[in-house]
Amino acid sequence: MKQEMMKMEIRTLRYFLETAREENMSRAAERLHVSQSTLSKQLKGLEEELGKKLFLRHSFSIELTEEGMLLRKRAEDLLSMADKISEEFSAMDDVIGGNIYFGCAESWQIRYLAGAIREFKKQYPDFHYHITSGDTEQVVEKLDKGLLDFAVIVEEPDYEKFHALKMPEADRWGLVMPAGCPLAAKERIVFEDLKGLPLFCSGQGWRCDIPRWCGDRINELKLEGSFRLAYNGSVFAREGLGYLLTFDHLVDVSEGSGLVFRPLYPALETEMFIIWKKRQIFTPIAGRFIEELRKLPAVGR
Repeated sequence: MKQEMMKMEIRTLRYFLETAREENMSRAAERLHVSQSTLSKQLKGLEEELGKKLFLRHSFSIELTEEGMLLRKRAEDLLSMADKISEEFSAMDDVIGGNIYFGCAESWQIRYLAGAIREFKKQYPDFHYHITSGDTEQVVEKLDKGLLDFAVIVEEPDYEKFHALKMPEADRWGLVMPAGCPLAAKERIVFEDLKGLPLFCSGQGWRCDIPRWCGDRINELKLEGSFRLAYNGSVFAREGLGYLLTFDHLVDVSEGSGLVFRPLYPALETEMFIIWKKRQIFTPIAGRFIEELRKLPAVGR
């Protein structure tokens, strides 16, 4: 009985998410291969169970209430977890195939992970991988929730919670700016160059990395805006809205791109780590991938 209730709850959440994505009851019902009356009944039952109105219904569309938006965020994580659990149990007897989920912060050192996956794929052609991109905070949160098997992060890991392998190199910080601006003529950027400039940076970099470079003097700098992805910041920099503090190699600064990269001085570098949870029970294929990771020219912990 409990198992049947669990199936019903998961199914209802899938109905809710599809309706939220489509913003239209009839289209959602068509995609779910159920009648519109069945879908409407399930969603009303969900609202009654939660005691909250989840949708505002209009003539030809629906929109989420604040409670509906909160449920959408939670439901996406819950269903991802349910799907991952099903995959893991299906893969327990499969030693040559299966799925592995990675969360990756931005860095040119992702190429080391890509190389490990390439070599592993040669040995296990039925192995499949899924990559989620985000900053360290985002991918660690998903790893903690069990939505990911491994995370690639650009800050020192919590060694009480995670096993970690350090990448063999470090990422170098610098400033991305329009090729025609006066600072582009310099070979390197010092603190005084940044004073008074509208700066873009990731939230994590501004909190954790830039203070390692300039200490309390960060209060003398102006953060114009923050970006989780360096590419988006580079678009704003190209349009002359500000200057982007970021890692080398993340943004196209080749001739004709309209942008240049100049390193900070004194040099500022950030190390990168591949981490996974301690005491985690892995599927056979994920366990074997750890051995592939240990072949990297990295320092294990």
